[in-house]
Amino acid sequence: MRDFLYSEIAQIEGIPNIPDDPELAIMAGKALCQNVLEPIQKQLGRISIRSAYRSCAVNAKGAENKNNCARNESNYAAHIWDRKDENGYMGATACIIVNSFIPYYERTNNWAALAWWIHDNIPNYSSMEFYPKFAAFNIYWHENPQKTISSYVEPRGCLTNQKMPNFSGSHKAEYEDFLSEIATHSSL
Repeated sequence: MRDFLYSEIAQIEGIPNIPDDPELAIMAGKALCQNVLEPIQKQLGRISIRSAYRSCAVNAKGAENKNNCARNESNYAAHIWDRKDENGYMGATACIIVNSFIPYYERTNNWAALAWWIHDNIPNYSSMEFYPKFAAFNIYWHENPQKTISSYVEPRGCLTNQKMPNFSGSHKAEYEDFLSEIATHSSL
């Protein structure tokens, strides 16, 4: 939980990053860990948390300062774990880096390999949103999953969602090279 509560915005601005509803924050964070983060780490190795829980005050300051934070209402059941969304659903988001993916990504710039692997192997994710640096991405767990993948890295936009023809089936061909690279490095 310490990693989830750490916030650069909170540190710089001197704002406590403490949940108003600790029980809800813990339930949402536990679901994120059990359903998404731990299965990724078990299969692909260590992950690094860049950003996770934000209190309403921290998120509002981040939005005000244009620190890539959406307005609070848009972040309920996302980075703001201790508030349910407008439909009454619980959720949680973490911005993570899959450390074993960095060498492959730096060599290929193919963020979609990781996205497709998660899509095929982590059934309880709700959505993913990829960023350019180290292929860091927001990964969401939500009680009402959307199952979307989008990116701010080329090719930008939506990779898949439930209405797209590429949503179903295996995407193994998209990430086989990445898995081979991990297997090669882990055997050294």
